[in-house]
Amino acid sequence: MILPAGVSRRSVLGAAAVGAAAPVLLSGAAEAHGKGHGGGGGAARTYDLTVLGTSDTHGNVYNWDYYKDLEYDDSAHNDVGVAKLAALVNQIRAERRGKATLVLDAGDTIQGTPLATYYAKQEPITETGERHPMARAMNVLNYDAITLGNHEFNYGLPLLNLWIRQLGFPALAANAVSAQSGRPAFTPYVIKKVSLGKGAATLRVGILGLTNPGVAIWDKGNVEGKLVFNDMVATAAKWVPIMRARGADIVLISAHGGDSGTSSYGTALPNENPSALIAEQVPGIDAILFGHAHNEVAQRFVTNLKTGAQVLLSEPSKFGQRLTRMDFTLVRDRNKWTITAKKSATLNTNTVTADAKVLAAVRSQHAKTVTYVNQVVATSTEELSAAESRYKDTPILDYINKVQTDTVTTALTGTPYASLPVLSIAAPFSRTAVFPQGDVKIKDVAGLYIYDNTLEAVVLTGAEVKAYLEYSAKYFVTLPAGATPDPATISDPAVPDYNYDVFSGVDYDIDISRPVGARITRLEIAGVPVAADAQFVVAVNNYRRSGGGAFPGIVKTQVYNAQQEIRQLLIDWAQAKGAIDPADFFTPNWRLVRAGVPVF
Repeated sequence: MILPAGVSRRSVLGAAAVGAAAPVLLSGAAEAHGKGHGGGGGAARTYDLTVLGTSDTHGNVYNWDYYKDLEYDDSAHNDVGVAKLAALVNQIRAERRGKATLVLDAGDTIQGTPLATYYAKQEPITETGERHPMARAMNVLNYDAITLGNHEFNYGLPLLNLWIRQLGFPALAANAVSAQSGRPAFTPYVIKKVSLGKGAATLRVGILGLTNPGVAIWDKGNVEGKLVFNDMVATAAKWVPIMRARGADIVLISAHGGDSGTSSYGTALPNENPSALIAEQVPGIDAILFGHAHNEVAQRFVTNLKTGAQVLLSEPSKFGQRLTRMDFTLVRDRNKWTITAKKSATLNTNTVTADAKVLAAVRSQHAKTVTYVNQVVATSTEELSAAESRYKDTPILDYINKVQTDTVTTALTGTPYASLPVLSIAAPFSRTAVFPQGDVKIKDVAGLYIYDNTLEAVVLTGAEVKAYLEYSAKYFVTLPAGATPDPATISDPAVPDYNYDVFSGVDYDIDISRPVGARITRLEIAGVPVAADAQFVVAVNNYRRSGGGAFPGIVKTQVYNAQQEIRQLLIDWAQAKGAIDPADFFTPNWRLVRAGVPVF
């Protein structure tokens, strides 16, 4: 059998290969509860099916905050992790006592915590052959199928494909196709055969997986020339009729894309968050489990415009904080299955005790990660906090920009770009990051720079720098002179913190009393206005340089790209210095103003 790239032979055992894209036909032993009598062509009978869904677990197994080295807690007292999800899943499985219960996931699994990073970077599973902690945890939970999220591609295709091979169930992504052949690079769908009671006909549940087209931007370095990510709506329209024709009685979609219908990258790629559009435009879908947006959508119905059918949608928040439960009532009449009722809810994982088997499966890897992140890298001369970094120039963001500037400057020595000034860009990824006075540990640095970005550099003109800053300044609401500024409401909630960038190397004012697009009222170096045709080398992360956030002018050929992870550069710089002293890097160079008067 020819298998798609990244597809486990174990997961397609018994499948009929279709070219290089083998769907999977699986047999389920679970029985659903039957009511009434008869079957086949006799009197109608009523049955039930439950589908449980997770999404955006992001490397969380234990209910643990590696950045604080404490049990996870937030203001709402949420819990996180696959171990908590497994406890809820097993509780529902036990309650249903063998009735038909399927478990799906909508993606973003192997990135997001130091645990996940450790087994991708410090001890990569591609080098050790060790089973990934998320494979260990998810295999204990025993999913029926999962979908690949965009963050699955962060560490390259070799690691992704190995992780998929380590899973005991299929990983789906119908719209990720080979750049060479145009054929699906991963398993597009499965048809799960579910027994619905003694003597009853088998229910065939089709499950289609759709990943996010944004991968083409966000992980361009890993997928360019290898994979193409097609439109999720068009892909669903292609595969749903095929699944129906091949025997699917009901069709579920597991989609890594939100339901807002908007994209962070504009119109550069197919829609980033099209789950509601899929429901609206593609006939033949019964329900959609979706993720990516990190929202909690307990139950949403969308009317299909072609059939009038009500499609059920649900999103189970993030990190394992919630579990989606979808319940379907089905009738078997005249050899045909019909859904007569459906509903969904989200369940809170803080109501259960973590599953002991999941904890045991990952215990040694969790312990090794905890030991690693508690290594001391340097001593800080004072406490540095990111709490005000969104609206004030703070030393802790300047630390990032200093390391990026030094790295690029050194790398460009002796090149044609060595004479150009080096600017640097950083975003306030975390509002809670702190370097304590005294010992600074790896967990503190990781808490400041929470993403696995690498460092790149491009050349921008003065005009491009200003345009970039104008775009970044849309982060702030318009606040007229005289209005009282409130840090809690000063930013536009539609713009996430990670899409607000600050520069080092130039001095500038952002006048938030002015309209978006006309807010940079001062842009200077050493008191001299920056000329439109001036040239600069600008240090930037790979996410932004690849088009993440749709910032203007930054998507261009790099003059530096050594594939160095920024978080590790921050750690290395601190270890080499031995001390983190703001006197070595803090240069206040930007401020929020109104008519020239500082806001704070």
